[in-house]
Amino acid sequence: MKYYIIAGEASGDLHGSNLMKEIIKEDTNAEIRFWGGDLMKSAGGTLVSHYKERAFMGFVEVLFNLRKIFGFIKFCKNDILHFKPDAIVFIDNSGFNLRIAKWAKKEGFKTNYYISPQVWASRASRVEAIKRDIDNMFVILPFEKEFYNKYAYDVEFVGHPLIDGIEGRKQVEEKVFREKYDLGDKEIIALLPGSRKQEIKKMLNTMLQMVEKFPQYQFVVAGAPSQSKEFYDTFLTGKNVKYINNKTYDLLSITSIALVTSGTATLETALFKVPQVVCYKGSWLSYQIAKRIVTLKYISLVNLIMNKEVVTELIQKDFTVKKLEQELLALMEKENKSKMFLDYFDLEKALGGKGASNKTAKLIVKSLA
Repeated sequence: MKYYIIAGEASGDLHGSNLMKEIIKEDTNAEIRFWGGDLMKSAGGTLVSHYKERAFMGFVEVLFNLRKIFGFIKFCKNDILHFKPDAIVFIDNSGFNLRIAKWAKKEGFKTNYYISPQVWASRASRVEAIKRDIDNMFVILPFEKEFYNKYAYDVEFVGHPLIDGIEGRKQVEEKVFREKYDLGDKEIIALLPGSRKQEIKKMLNTMLQMVEKFPQYQFVVAGAPSQSKEFYDTFLTGKNVKYINNKTYDLLSITSIALVTSGTATLETALFKVPQVVCYKGSWLSYQIAKRIVTLKYISLVNLIMNKEVVTELIQKDFTVKKLEQELLALMEKENKSKMFLDYFDLEKALGGKGASNKTAKLIVKSLA
């Protein structure tokens, strides 16, 4: 069978690569063409477009790049028509994928969505379009199935793929890792400022102001694979901070505390049982727009899944040097750490266990039989 997979950022590339491996196991004759990144490329198939070419963040930047975005949409449609896949698999990236899905359904293609658009966060009216355009929806958060049920849309909860990714990784030996990156013997505070240039610029300077306030720790920036070392050097030159690129899981496995930009990284940090402060600051205009359409009490996946404040969220005007310092001090208290650990274990149970990619691949292949 022929599969066309569309992912739009680093996390989609990770989950897409694992899904591709499982599809190939289930369908040994699978022919895969995809939009994604280096991880998906290493899994097999033919790369059409790298997600780095489409890394537009926030309402303002999207507006300035509309012509380019519409060009990608047109090209994608033509490429699908030429390839004639038996199934299209959309992974997250709703702004792009839902537009392609609407067209693809009308063209008679079999449509599958893995990792639901966050319609539960804003614009729930999009559910009707999703019901119309998506044949099979595979969700990874436990509350999403209940959400869709309210709209009479039956979806499959397959568990969260991060559990497989973390459990299946090769374990790092702390002593060797510390020596390799010259980390010394101090406890580590990891800085995860995001993966896009715009958010890193907004987050990293404030995070770095903690370095002088907590000299008893070694601060380490987790570099995103989508950005160059030269880009990070503009922030780190002259500072007693280490930089490690594309080794976030290894870093988290030996980290004591983390400062994390809101997104998938908050969940990854929780699954490594690392106490964290969740941070986020966008442009004034993007924040004002988001504030009016987002209906959630929390922004971090950890708090959303647990439906309570497990981790502190410092958002927009609350993301200040003073408040960040206060929250770091609080996390250094043994009692606070212990409470967060217990909540993290409950979080992992709620995520449904291992095998998300395998379950999804089996259901997609089965639907084509």
